Amino acid sequence: MSSDTEIIAAHYAASDRGDIEGMLAPLADDVAWTEAAGFPYAGTYVGPDAIRENVFAQLGRDWDGFGVSIDRLVDGGDGTVVGIGTYRGTNRASGRAFEARVAHIWRLADGKVVGFEQIVDSAQVRAAL
Repeated sequence: MSSDTEIIAAHYAASDRGDIEGMLAPLADDVAWTEAAGFPYAGTYVGPDAIRENVFAQLGRDWDGFGVSIDRLVDGGDGTVVGIGTYRGTNRASGRAFEARVAHIWRLADGKVVGFEQIVDSAQVRAAL
């Protein structure tokens, strides 16, 4: 069985490959995924299908080269992993690029992601809109 940190590292590796199914694979059926207030897709989405539609599909539609570079994964113990890094992308409508620091707080139980919370410098993202 993979450690919580390995599960999250595999999610980010899938993201780097553009593998949406791989990104969704570790998510529990009732995962609660929260995009930060101020972020263009702010809100809490429940379940992999809602996340695919309201987060990943929107990012793919609205941004060229949107991605995250994770600098550090921190195992917080008790099923918590924190990813710290930088978002980058270019908005298709405006043509403006951005870079914004980000932290992702992951909660896992029994090898599945049950919660996700994004903390991001959303002002940088919104300036590119």
